[in-house]
Amino acid sequence: MIYIVDNLLNYLIYLFIIYFGFRISPRKNRLFIGASVVIVLLAGAFNAYYDVNSPIVYIVWSVFSVILFFEDRLGHLMILSASIMYFTGIIDTFSVMLIQVVMIGRGISGTNIAWWMEPAYLLSFFIYLLAYWQILKKHEVYLCDIEFKYKFALMVQGSIFQMFYNFVFAFFNENHAMYGWDAYAVFFISITGVIYSVFLTLSLAVKKILSDRQNRELQSFMYMQKQQYDYQLQQFVAVRRFKHDLVNHIGVLRELLNEKKAKEAKEYIDTIWNIQNEFDLKIHTGDSFLDIIVNYYLYLAVKEKVEFTVSGRLTEKIHLDMFDLTTLVGNILQNAFEAALKADVPQIRVEFIEHTKEIFIVVTNSTDQVLNNKKFFVTTKKDKINHGFGLKNIAATVQKYHGECYMESVAENGEKLFRISIAIPREGKV
Repeated sequence: MIYIVDNLLNYLIYLFIIYFGFRISPRKNRLFIGASVVIVLLAGAFNAYYDVNSPIVYIVWSVFSVILFFEDRLGHLMILSASIMYFTGIIDTFSVMLIQVVMIGRGISGTNIAWWMEPAYLLSFFIYLLAYWQILKKHEVYLCDIEFKYKFALMVQGSIFQMFYNFVFAFFNENHAMYGWDAYAVFFISITGVIYSVFLTLSLAVKKILSDRQNRELQSFMYMQKQQYDYQLQQFVAVRRFKHDLVNHIGVLRELLNEKKAKEAKEYIDTIWNIQNEFDLKIHTGDSFLDIIVNYYLYLAVKEKVEFTVSGRLTEKIHLDMFDLTTLVGNILQNAFEAALKADVPQIRVEFIEHTKEIFIVVTNSTDQVLNNKKFFVTTKKDKINHGFGLKNIAATVQKYHGECYMESVAENGEKLFRISIAIPREGKV
């Protein structure tokens, strides 16, 4: 029975690391998942019948169970399962030795399986759980995001400490009676160093990812700012050209009026008026900086023949910082614009709604697909490393101002639509 429990605990550790660490989804076909569990149980029964813990059986059931349970490329799953099997074996060894020292006081030579090994596996699982919650989940970073050099460093690091640790344990086993608490101190300091070094390497890898992510967010912000600046610059240049020719326009009007050509003068005035009208902002939201963002995307929409409508008006300026406002509204409209371009009938609707305590921003755009609600924060672009931050940045900005964000994918009148609703508390109304 102890072999079956041993296999099941290791099996659960593998599933936990692969699912929560590498974000690989289980198969939808329950037949494969059932076969995965059966292999684990059969391997445990084999070991129990022959009273062995064969490395070959361990490797075979580990690899086969992972391949059957998860959906991914066969080669990738084989390499992943082998790597996890090796790394978890290192942590399990530390945990087993720790339990031996704490509960027994010495190593037991010649013993392959004992009752105290199961608590050791639970202890190693606690280490994985702690790393997940305190490092990965906390920063929304996963093992699949970490660069290969850090993964390889963890493997090499574990191998070095595995060999070093065997010497430390041998020292403790032979000298704990002679040195007493000094021997215990050497043992616990070494195992603390092992765990700390693993966490430190993992933390450095996560910091690198967060730094790269912040740089990409800043580049995205600067890109949006540059696009809006270029748009305003074009408007400014056009206004200067118009002003430069204004004297000539007035001269023409004067001559037409002197010649009493009222009809021609009126037509010329209408022409000048239409030219001047192009310089004015078409949409006025009640916030001057918000006007620049919205009118820029109106300009893009007109250029790409996307129907762009705005309703509602704010009675006061939004209290968000310029950076946050660009991040929030810029990302919403950029995502809406990119999605609308793929639709059969491209359209974007923007609504500004004021309540006593909150300001609502609702953006609805046409899309070419109805998205699963669970996948709203997963990019549909092929380059997932450099994309997918838009919705996360929106959510982070909303959270910063204690607001709420709701997204839904619906079909209205046969059209596929995506709608995002943002509620931002008014300043001082949190």
